[in-house]
Amino acid sequence: MRGALLAISSFALASAPSVPAPTHPWVLREGKHWQIASSRVEATAITDATEGGRGDCAAGMVAVAGQMKVDGAGYMDGIDTIQESTCIDWIQRGYPERCERFDREKWLVRSRSIPTQEMRFCIDRYEYPNQRGAYPWIMVSWTESSALCTRQGERLCTEAEWTFACEGEEAIPYPYGYERDATACVSDRAWRTVDARELSPRDSTRALSEIDRLWQGESSGSRFRCKSPFGVYDLVGNVDEWTTSVVHGERPSILKGGYWGRVRDRCRPSTRAHGEDFIFYQQGFRCCADAAGDGHASAGLPHE
Repeated sequence: MRGALLAISSFALASAPSVPAPTHPWVLREGKHWQIASSRVEATAITDATEGGRGDCAAGMVAVAGQMKVDGAGYMDGIDTIQESTCIDWIQRGYPERCERFDREKWLVRSRSIPTQEMRFCIDRYEYPNQRGAYPWIMVSWTESSALCTRQGERLCTEAEWTFACEGEEAIPYPYGYERDATACVSDRAWRTVDARELSPRDSTRALSEIDRLWQGESSGSRFRCKSPFGVYDLVGNVDEWTTSVVHGERPSILKGGYWGRVRDRCRPSTRAHGEDFIFYQQGFRCCADAAGDGHASAGLPHE
């Protein structure tokens, strides 16, 4: 059943006296992933009817099609360079993800010559488990995310698919436009020091206490302006999302979107430093699928 919760192991609320009781109603999914329980989950059929954009995709997914701007050895470098040159209001110069506002007209002119790649695929409207009002699953590795998508007859999105679903054919910097809005998505929350030792084993009372202390995310779809040109929600902010690299010879595990902290929160930036089995407190994912009649190769960029 699409969007249904998988096997659930309830977390025992009784805990050691030295470990604070959690402030959120956490449940343990499949004995290893954490999610906050919610009583305000909207039925997928209602969301699809309200939001539209499903096309020929499965329930809960959005149809994405168009021409993606691509350039550079890593296929994205050229666009980041153009965006740096069209920033008119810096938060922190030297970091393209730290630009407050871009000049749209200059960007459109300078990006005209950038080659494009046809894209056509389906993507989850929300972070897994892909239901408005549900909280995303966290403490999930790339390998586990891939397996969960495969179980549903889908797959992890490629980095290119995720990026195009976020930025659209103009390659807009933010899913909502050219001007950064700290209130549009769940972002810019104050940093909380992490004690990584407390997160292992991840199904322990100790790990849950640390996750609960660090958590600053929200339920899926709670920010209605955090929506891409294709109608995909929460692509930046809230939780990091695993994707699969399209760069030949690179490790496959790529994180996109940033999370609730003051980090990358644009469509193009990524984190490429973690292996397939890396697990952390703010990591989630969403799934993609081939569009009707397409093979997987047509949904991403060529492996040159």
